[in-house]
Amino acid sequence: MKDSENSSKKRTQRDYNLGFKLAVVSQVEKGEMTYKQAQKAYGIQGRSTVLVWLRKHGTLDWNKPRPAKSSIRMKETPAQRIKRLEKALSDEKLKNEILNTMIDILDQQHGTSIRKKYLPKQSNESDSKEQ
Repeated sequence: MKDSENSSKKRTQRDYNLGFKLAVVSQVEKGEMTYKQAQKAYGIQGRSTVLVWLRKHGTLDWNKPRPAKSSIRMKETPAQRIKRLEKALSDEKLKNEILNTMIDILDQQHGTSIRKKYLPKQSNESDSKEQ
């Protein structure tokens, strides 16, 4: 009867020595088990006890938030990706059209030629010089 009383006795934070904590943290960080599995396997009652140990004794950086944008793109279906890329393409086409229109207006108003015009003779001369 005394054995059953000892096994059902609640453990406290003071019961865990540093070596035990580091061993649990090591197993969780290596991916051998999740923190919840470690809680069940070792009889750790506190819900966040192992998480506290991971933050305190672990090697992972818990201060930086994980990038949310990359995880969203990974969950993107092919149809969603196509739609996003088509939208980006149409935005770039519109931007290109606006810039070309601005160049045309500047050329008309100031009588300049901003666009560089390549002559076929120039490109042929440079080819013959390289040989």
